[in-house]
Amino acid sequence: MAKLVIVGGGIGGLAAALALARRGHRAVVLERADEFSEIGAGIQLAPNGLHALDRLGLGGAVCVRAVHIDELRFMDGVTGAHVASMPLTGAYRRRFGNPYVVVHRGELHRLLLEACRHRSEAIDLRAGSRATGYRQDGFGATVLLDGGERVTGDAVIGADGIHSAIRRQLVGDGAPRVAGITVYRTVIPMERVPEELRWNAVTWWAGPGRHFVHYAIAGGRYLNLAPSVENGVTEPFAAVPVDRERVRDTFASLAPVAQRLLALGEDWKSWALVDRDPVDRWTDGRVTLLGDAAHPMLHYAAQGACQALEDAVVLGDLLDDEAETVPDRLEKYNAERRDRTARITHAARASTRLWHPAGAEAKARNEMLSALSGTDLHDHVAWMHGTRAFGAAGARR
Repeated sequence: MAKLVIVGGGIGGLAAALALARRGHRAVVLERADEFSEIGAGIQLAPNGLHALDRLGLGGAVCVRAVHIDELRFMDGVTGAHVASMPLTGAYRRRFGNPYVVVHRGELHRLLLEACRHRSEAIDLRAGSRATGYRQDGFGATVLLDGGERVTGDAVIGADGIHSAIRRQLVGDGAPRVAGITVYRTVIPMERVPEELRWNAVTWWAGPGRHFVHYAIAGGRYLNLAPSVENGVTEPFAAVPVDRERVRDTFASLAPVAQRLLALGEDWKSWALVDRDPVDRWTDGRVTLLGDAAHPMLHYAAQGACQALEDAVVLGDLLDDEAETVPDRLEKYNAERRDRTARITHAARASTRLWHPAGAEAKARNEMLSALSGTDLHDHVAWMHGTRAFGAAGARR
């Protein structure tokens, strides 16, 4: 049995603690905030993310609370025409073994937190513990806290997000990359949405240099709105309030139906999108990274949470021996996860080339997408949504 010190009490950190506890290990989770909580709205979970949650014993609980999406719908944001849809029922669920769902980020975090608390004999949750770095030797690894305290275990897992203190020391690649894109987000009660627009779909409206995504969250009680624009922003910012008129003006070129939905939005906030270039190594001896600390990606592939959950399950599977084997197991974890997460990072970046063209390029894109069958579209995402990372264990059909 090993003792693992996990830096970060978000979705990835809690999932890692649970995966390790289920393997008989002990975990200490250090959360810098004064309490364990999660901000944000909806998370899309493809079948691969639900497979990971199945392995953690939480897939069923998440599916009960989630919105089960019928299709991914692609619209021409200028003309308002429906271009293509990828069905997410029937053949999709049979092929990938799980549905495609949307769950509120806070709800997923709460389920993971409750599961960790139920394993209090194996998982020690410590809030108000801000990490500044780490030390290690041949026998263990230690997290340094800003108050001078040190927490030692057989290994350290940095799950402390895109601005990870553990990554800063381990990789040392500076600040995240600013993508030049601003995303605006808000949620509105579903009763405010006209009935004819309450689609059970994740819907994209694609326009020149911008697009708009919306989908139901919180069991269908709210609609999540998230328009993005390539505006060349160069400095990072997060959760900055913005006037609704500014949002409407920014996306005034979109089709009337999209405009109707955007007009419903209030209390908008804005973020500059950031990610990092993939790296080959995020493991140093007895210290490794997980989730956004290891491979932060733009949200356009809807895989950030899924990949953190996959990381946790793979790490738990590999750390199945005594403490002496930990460095070798962490190297195997790094090797197994590196290429997959890098490919998804690049796919998320490249997606804007599909969503943001204008004129003849947009017309060619529409013709290409509309010619694809549902099976063709399923083939396109199979490498990402399938069970490649951990097999079909726990799949619900």
